[in-house]
Amino acid sequence: MSSTLRPTVAVAFHSGYGHTAVIAEAVARGAAEAGAEVISIPVDTITDEQWAQLDAADAIIFGAPTYMGTASAAFHTFAEASSKRWYTQTWADKIAAGFTNSGAKSGDKSSTLGYFFTMAAQHGMHWVSLGVQPGWASTEGSEDDINRLGYFVGAGAQTPTDAGPEAVHKSDIATAEGLGARVAQQTAFFRAGRAALAA
Repeated sequence: MSSTLRPTVAVAFHSGYGHTAVIAEAVARGAAEAGAEVISIPVDTITDEQWAQLDAADAIIFGAPTYMGTASAAFHTFAEASSKRWYTQTWADKIAAGFTNSGAKSGDKSSTLGYFFTMAAQHGMHWVSLGVQPGWASTEGSEDDINRLGYFVGAGAQTPTDAGPEAVHKSDIATAEGLGARVAQQTAFFRAGRAALAA
């Protein structure tokens, strides 16, 4: 883990058609703006050096599109490869969070976020929720509200299946930025607490 109180946040993600990459970029931007050093790692092309970066990070934010009710196959391949880290509990006590995108408003995104949560728990990680009340939940709300889709476990985004990455909703981008910032802040608190105990 990093040697200063500035946390290192890794965004480990897969994007099938570019939509989830837009969300990943927003998560990374939010974390960086909140003071973290950020590393973005597309897991379908992960290298040994990038595995080492995940091992050294203070937090890992997992992301993938939701296909057929769960994370994409490429992310599952990465998750299964992480079992070497599970065996040694290399990622134990890191901070974790997650995000996903699908074509439908619901799209069973909760299944994917739950999968990320379970994976993080098996690694002994500490999960950080979105921490935002649902938007678009009253007659005065709108689809431009932060957390317009009403997820709590992580950030959920929706993009029409016949539209390109440029169509990712601005509210979903802002929600993802908020997740990145929250992870950076919570990780900084966690590191500060460790440093205080060590002193």
